[in-house]
Amino acid sequence: MSRIRVAVDVGGTFTDICIMDEDSGAIRIEKTASTPDDPMQAIMNGVEQGRIDLSEVTMFSHGTTVATNALITRRLPRTAMVCSEGFRDVVEIRRANKEDLWDTYKDVAKPYIPRRDRLTVRERVSAEGTILEALDEEAARRVAEILKKRQVKSIAVCFMNSYVNGANERRMREILKEAMPDLPVSISSEVMPEIFEHERFSTTMANAVCAPVVVDYVSRLGEKLADAGYKRDLLLLHSGGGVMTPASVKDFSARLAGSGIAAGAIASRFIGNLCGYPNSIGFDMGGTSTDVSLAWNGESRITKDWYIEFGYPIRFPSIEVLTIGAGGGSLAWQDEGGSLRNGPQSAGAFPGPACYKNGNRIATNTDANVVLGRLGTSLAGGKITLDPALAAEAVQETVAEPFGMELHQAAEAIIAVANANMGNAVRLLSISRGYDPRDFALVAFGGAGALHGAAVAKELSIPTVIVPPNPGVTSALGCLLVDVQHDFSESFMADASTVSPAEMQAAFVLMEKQAVERLGHEGVAQEDMALQRTVEMMYQGQWRSLAVSAPARIESICPLIEAFHNEHEREFNYRREDAPVSIFRIAVKAIGIVPKAEIPRHGVLPHVPEPLGRRGVWFDGVSHDAAVYE
Repeated sequence: MSRIRVAVDVGGTFTDICIMDEDSGAIRIEKTASTPDDPMQAIMNGVEQGRIDLSEVTMFSHGTTVATNALITRRLPRTAMVCSEGFRDVVEIRRANKEDLWDTYKDVAKPYIPRRDRLTVRERVSAEGTILEALDEEAARRVAEILKKRQVKSIAVCFMNSYVNGANERRMREILKEAMPDLPVSISSEVMPEIFEHERFSTTMANAVCAPVVVDYVSRLGEKLADAGYKRDLLLLHSGGGVMTPASVKDFSARLAGSGIAAGAIASRFIGNLCGYPNSIGFDMGGTSTDVSLAWNGESRITKDWYIEFGYPIRFPSIEVLTIGAGGGSLAWQDEGGSLRNGPQSAGAFPGPACYKNGNRIATNTDANVVLGRLGTSLAGGKITLDPALAAEAVQETVAEPFGMELHQAAEAIIAVANANMGNAVRLLSISRGYDPRDFALVAFGGAGALHGAAVAKELSIPTVIVPPNPGVTSALGCLLVDVQHDFSESFMADASTVSPAEMQAAFVLMEKQAVERLGHEGVAQEDMALQRTVEMMYQGQWRSLAVSAPARIESICPLIEAFHNEHEREFNYRREDAPVSIFRIAVKAIGIVPKAEIPRHGVLPHVPEPLGRRGVWFDGVSHDAAVYE
């Protein structure tokens, strides 16, 4: 009886399924059309199409866009927020920063929870954690009754300074549960127990609005898989690059926002490490967008400064991925100043590029690649046929005639603009973060990554480009390579020169106890648990902190200070040895190690295979007679 692992990545156009035999390491791929109205239907279609016996599956992992799409489209259940009196508008006031500094008329997005559903109660906790005023329980019960009558589907509880003492929040949750026992309640002292009330309130708000949508989706998918014979927990990929079971999803639903793009970053890091390049840049170019990620010394770059909609941060630690609107379906167009532009508008899955024969007449990157001979006349093993005449017609009408160019010159101009846009994204995540691209390999994947990877690498002097097998389903492979993972953090604000190592050690030990309990709750055996510590530090007066690794036992703060100076110099190109250093936050990453199947390796072929044919391919205005291989 074979043992099988299955990973599913649901995209906007296709749902990719990666099936691995644990014994042989053999991998096969299934692709099926996505079903946006019911994403799980595409998953079950793929299971049937791939003839997968779910009773033989030992691991079923899933990267999903359900939470992300809910936040983007704002198709959200009615959700309420209960705040400390006087702080109802924290999420609406936001920070003073703007998405577009010069656009004074641009409307700011409204909070996910409207003001009428943000209610307040009297209570107060000091910045040191002292309860100055206990929760007004009579008022709390009135609020609970109001929300029950409004038939809200989820509630966020956000009190001031609850990150140091969450007693009032916990009591508020108890009162809400008395009135509505089955309702999900997210409290900020558990979702994000850190200073900065806007970020804490915003993250808890996102968690609350996602909870009903995500929990419903996960439970229904779990039931369908169980009915089809699957006997284990469904594993859900989260934005931090790990997976969690349904038991944790209900408490940390917003962690699934960004789930899909994390899979590609995990896969590119793994492939880079496998090929001997611990420093790698993931370049995932699909039909609509390109996702760029970075791994340094074998580890993905993590950020806590991210959001689905500007102004409403989600502060869970997440793999840093930059997304731009540049893909195979991105449209070429002329701006008001007469310049050639590319994207972010896209032809999408339908009608798609002009060469798809579905009625689009505007040139896309795919059409330009067909005109240049870089793409043939069929894709996906012949399932999709491309019409080069329609591609040429679109490029001629959209770019060649308006700009007075020859056909192939126009096609190369379209590709050049797209490559410049993507090169800027890679530059932003590498050079702007203090990394030299020349120290990296570029892992090019996604449906269009291999077509553009070499040009982007050349522009940034990246010496090596890696194209994995089956690049179009690399993200699904990433779902096979993950461990169970949870992140714990708490504010620990102190002067680094005076903090007690024993005090920090005690705080870490307490957090690690919670981490071990969480992993145990998810069924992870003690011997499969691993814990990683980090300390976030900054020079006094700075706004942003940097994270450095901390040892299993804190005996001195000096090594942490030195590590911070080094990291600050790498990130910003300077250090201040004489400046006082502040400790801002401590964190623990809890990892439940999932056994990894061995990926098969193939040596260099002893001979050059016979080409399938030959065709003209254009580069730099010259046509080259090129051999075409499978």
